[in-house]
Formats: sequence, C-alpha cells, structure tokens
Amino acid sequence: MILVFGKTGQVAKELQFRENIITLERNQVDLSNPSSCLIAILNYKPEAVINAAAYTNVDKAEENEALATIINSDAPKAMAIACSKLNIPFIHISTDYVFDGRGDIPWRVQDLTTPQNAYGRSKLSGEISIRNSGATYAIIRTSWIISSHRSNFVKTMLRLSETRDKIKVVSDQIGGPTYARDIAQVCLQIASELRSDPIKSGIYHYSGTPNVSWAELASEIFNQAGKDTKVEYIYTSDFPMNAKRPLNSRLDCDTIKQTFCINQPKWKRGLENILKELKVK
Repeated sequence: MILVFGKTGQVAKELQFRENIITLERNQVDLSNPSSCLIAILNYKPEAVINAAAYTNVDKAEENEALATIINSDAPKAMAIACSKLNIPFIHISTDYVFDGRGDIPWRVQDLTTPQNAYGRSKLSGEISIRNSGATYAIIRTSWIISSHRSNFVKTMLRLSETRDKIKVVSDQIGGPTYARDIAQVCLQIASELRSDPIKSGIYHYSGTPNVSWAELASEIFNQAGKDTKVEYIYTSDFPMNAKRPLNSRLDCDTIKQTFCINQPKWKRGLENILKELKVK
C-alpha cells in the first residue's frame, strides 16, 4: 500500500484512482500540524509515501510565508523522518520556483537555487529538510501542472473563452506544461524502483515538452478545443501580481531519463486527454 498526502490536488486526484493507494485529506491529517503527518505514516506503515499536498497559492504565500513554510517544509520533513524510521521511500513533488527564473537555459538539478518569492523559499526549505532526513527519497521538481481537476490554466482559459473573443496572456514566461496523470505515473514508478534500489535517491526534474509560453499554451488549448477565441500576447510587466513569477521555468530532465529511463511527456497529448475528460472534444 502507498500512502498519499493530498486528496483534492491535481496529482493526488490522479493517484487516488490507482490500486493499492490510500489518500489522506485535510480532515484526516493536518499539514499545519506536522507531527500528525509523522503519526499517520507510522500508523499506516505503508510501502512508500507520496506527498502530493502543498500550500500552492503563490500570491497569498507572500503574506502567509510562515504558514506556507510549515506546510511546504515542516510537514514534508516530518513525513521524511517517519519514512526513514520505517525504511520506506518518500516521493515529494517540488517546483521550478526554487530557481530565480532568469535566463533561457533549462535548469539542471545541480544549478544554484535562489527562489524569488515566498512560495519558492518554502519549497526549497522543504527540499533541504528532506535531503537531511536520512530517508530514501526522490524530490521531483515539475512545472505548469495541468489536468481536468481543480483550478488550473486549461480550465481557466476554457471558462474565459465562453464570454470573451480575445484574452490577454503573458508571452515572456516559458516552461513545460506537465499533465498531472504523467506525474502520478512517474511518482509510482520511482517509488517502486527506490524500494529495491535506494541508491537512486535524489532530486529529479520532470516536465512536459516542448517548452512554450503561457500565450502559446492558450492558443493550443483554443485550437484543440475548437474555440475562436484569440490570444493577445502581453508581457509579465503588463500584468503585475503580488509574487514575482519566473520567466524561465524550463527544466533539464536528463537526470530522470538517465536514472529511471523516464522520457519527457508530450504535453499536447496530455491536453487532448484533458479536453476529452472535460467533454470539450
């Protein structure tokens, strides 16, 4: 049995449909109380743990960094310690926001981490805690998660297209959209391999290909969905937000390919599946 923290998030939704999975929701374990995470793992005694839960509101994190840090750092630390006690693998989903978002070269696993906002700082703190926990672990940094679940860019664009002929979308933020179902499968595969080969513990990057801008992604959404909505390309500076966003979210995924033979997924295929699930096509 694999224990999953998070039940309503995009990746957790994909995981809960698999066999041999138990997902924990907020009324079962409180991530703002990290000791409850440790206790849950010790009680369930699973074969592996996947943390698909996080404080993900990037803008609100600027005002609630203490809470974001408890959920994104202290709770994963407690999970990793429990996994170390049981000698089981811990899979943790992280983010490209641990980097400063500059330049145009895909971020490598070993590149310097200098997050530019509170959310990124809280996630980096979690990574450091996991690495120091003594657990067998895989930290999977990903970006731009999309699915048919919860609120995400695909569903937002489709909703807006119902009432607008033209939508302004930033064109200078570049990254790899990543289908939540692909991330779920990767988490399960790595958990399985770490059980037999813990030397593969480490940090890995996994994101969809090819890299595009948010504006280009929006255009493809409308194209596949048969929408006439036009995309007006704008700059990040034209759309100020509370937290600074990275312009470069590209991830170099060579390490995960070399270690686990996992290739980058084609995000357009994932988008096709999402639109089918939403009954758009």
